[in-house]
Amino acid sequence: MSKTEITRRYILFVISLLFAALGVAFTKHGELGVSPISSVANVMSYKFSSISLGTWLIIWNCVLIVGQIFILRRKFQYIQLLQIPLSFLFGWFTDLGMWIVSFISVNSYPMRIVMVLVGIVILGFGVSLSVIANVIMNSGEAFVKAVSDMLHKEFGNVKIAFDVLCVMISLVLSLFFFNFTIVGTREGTIMSALLTGMVVKFFSRKLKEPINCILRG
Repeated sequence: MSKTEITRRYILFVISLLFAALGVAFTKHGELGVSPISSVANVMSYKFSSISLGTWLIIWNCVLIVGQIFILRRKFQYIQLLQIPLSFLFGWFTDLGMWIVSFISVNSYPMRIVMVLVGIVILGFGVSLSVIANVIMNSGEAFVKAVSDMLHKEFGNVKIAFDVLCVMISLVLSLFFFNFTIVGTREGTIMSALLTGMVVKFFSRKLKEPINCILRG
């Protein structure tokens, strides 16, 4: 793979982060919950509202990076430290997305559902671009891979377990912080968990070959 192609792939990955963050912002603005992996940061953003969702996502992603280092130890590849600046970019992009969607009125429940669905499509599109870029994993998927490698379990099964764990943690935090009330994790979280994977598969199937042709020049 040439240096030019590698550079293009990293640029595509950054673009994928922008779309993924915008998808999170749309879903968040619907106030019906966010994707499982973002649910912990979402609850924390409700409790400590002086800190933006984007900043909480940066913190959460860095926790997952530290988790990878702890799990893999000497097997941790230094190139994976690129996840740190990319996590910061994702957080900043999320806050930018939150500002963009703030102008959209969501006064009715149907409109909230629309926001969640649009967010899922945009998020899935962004994730598909990161898969096609094929340069580095985001911190969530990299953490799942580290666990699956350590336990010698299938990646997909560990990913499901990880998503469930994220939702459980967010629920526990919500019950603890908000007097046994569920905040920030609702039907939108379930919709995201069920639909995002299908959206990613759809876009990946449609876009993989044409984008790879562009990347190769």
